[in-house]
Amino acid sequence: MSSYLTFSRDHWAELRNSTPLTLTEQELTHLRGINENINIIEVEEIYLPLIRLLQLNIEKHREKNAVLEHFLLNDAINSPFIIGIAGSVAVGKSTTARIIQTLLNQLVPDLKTDLITTDGFLYPNKLLNHKGIMHRKGFPESYDMQSLVSFIADVKSGHDAVEAPIYSHLTYDITTEKKVISKPDILIIEGLNVLQNSYDYPNKQHNRFVSDFLDFSIYVDASKKQLKEWYVARFLKLRTSAFKQKGAYFSHYTELSTAESIVKANHIWDTINGLNLEENILPTRNRANLILSKTENHSINKVSIRK
Repeated sequence: MSSYLTFSRDHWAELRNSTPLTLTEQELTHLRGINENINIIEVEEIYLPLIRLLQLNIEKHREKNAVLEHFLLNDAINSPFIIGIAGSVAVGKSTTARIIQTLLNQLVPDLKTDLITTDGFLYPNKLLNHKGIMHRKGFPESYDMQSLVSFIADVKSGHDAVEAPIYSHLTYDITTEKKVISKPDILIIEGLNVLQNSYDYPNKQHNRFVSDFLDFSIYVDASKKQLKEWYVARFLKLRTSAFKQKGAYFSHYTELSTAESIVKANHIWDTINGLNLEENILPTRNRANLILSKTENHSINKVSIRK
């Protein structure tokens, strides 16, 4: 028997109830990722019921904090509600995270919602090269997990002005800039491996994981074949856009022909991103509280909720 309840798109859309649509088409344009065709109908049918579910969970979380404050005679328990969003490269995690953040800010304006990606906690390229793992960028060992977990722990504990490094997809490296997270009511953390736990490291001693601090988790899913197609399509799109920008780390790919680019993108997927998916990301899928399953054109066709 499955540990999830699965809803078709139509059935899930019915759960929206009276949740209003506050997002405009113009705003949605700025939230879409490369080669993603999500439209307002998808926001109505998929994301509004999801926001309603998150609101219920957030209310419960805040009630629990209030009860604990009353019991302990301490009004300093201001632990934020933390949402984790995981999934493969090219699946559209960032778009999902941005839409959820925008809708929460619009529909629950009294609560502050911040968004962080784990990219900022990748080791700098210089250190990855020194360790000989530049080709493993995105794999768990390429992250400064101690700093990432410490960051989440400080935010969860209600610390003021917690800093996170900022990653540049243009230079493909950590920047000198910092993003300051100051006592949010809700924090969304998006990344490849946010659902990993001690079961993924049976022979190593890891004390804490990002997943230890999550109050709700979402896995954005798609078939391996579909993910590879999306990655190659995105690579071709970037080759004629972002890769041409001044200072772009991947500018050398603009010199490839279309046929050569397709071969290169397939090779990168097979040896890096697809391998990381198989070894480290996909095994965490069934730990999520909710799974968004995508089909062609990044359209979500079913939603599964852990019982």
